[in-house]
Amino acid sequence: MAVLADSNDNELKQLQDGGEGFTVPETNSFGQTFRDYDVESERQKGVEEFYRTQHINQTCDFVKRMREEYGKLNRVEMSIWECCELLNEFVDESDPDLDEPQIEHLLQTAEAIRKDYPNEDWLHLTGLIHDLGKVLLHPDFGELPQWAVVGDTFPVGCAFDESIVHHKYFKENPDYNNPAFNTKYGAYSEGCGLDNVLMSWGHDDYMYLVAKENKTTLPSAGLFIIRYHSFYALHRADAYKHLMNEEDIENLKWLKIFNKYDLYSKSKVRVDVEKVKPYYLSLIEKYFPEKLRW
Repeated sequence: MAVLADSNDNELKQLQDGGEGFTVPETNSFGQTFRDYDVESERQKGVEEFYRTQHINQTCDFVKRMREEYGKLNRVEMSIWECCELLNEFVDESDPDLDEPQIEHLLQTAEAIRKDYPNEDWLHLTGLIHDLGKVLLHPDFGELPQWAVVGDTFPVGCAFDESIVHHKYFKENPDYNNPAFNTKYGAYSEGCGLDNVLMSWGHDDYMYLVAKENKTTLPSAGLFIIRYHSFYALHRADAYKHLMNEEDIENLKWLKIFNKYDLYSKSKVRVDVEKVKPYYLSLIEKYFPEKLRW
């Protein structure tokens, strides 16, 4: 795994300020504000029910079992692009902003980043692959329920921060009243590093394991983005910073850059898949083996 060399501070600041070509839209593809979990709609009712189920079932024990089972990477061998095509069958039920197949969102994200930051090819590829763990929804991967694949992620093994969407449903989670897990630090310690923290199980952590175990040469910031891009309590509310180490703090800067494109590139603008495919195949060849264990 490559680590980003000491980035030029001016370049990073420029990236954080946002590219010239990308304008953040005011509404999502449904004509509503982004990540509005309170607006009345049939889709929103389904999203709230999703989070109720997720918050009740994502326990420390469940996460450990999933990591052990899926960390074996013994289900399928396929390329990154084959996985992209496999995802074309799915729509994320936890997302209030999008009802397009996943490959559309992957390419929208990657192409928006590429347009503004043409020299950061690792970030383009991260945009393409960040959601590939959603293949957990596929029968070949156990056809896990959506609450065990998508949605906002959060640490388990310590108190559930109140900034987490639909926090009230955690009261029915068995860990909520467990004194080993319901304090600020729980099973962890100050500055222990997010690598040592168990996150709720889903596509983020799974793709992180796949990339890491298949020895990707993406920089550590790329892996950080993959594992924590749904960790909104951290990159929106600054929760759980007491668990971060110095490398996490540096990588969080890149995650905040990425998040703008991940969230706000969701639109009805179509991407010509065949036109951009050769470019992304070249990046996959650069940073990954031809076939990966999943």
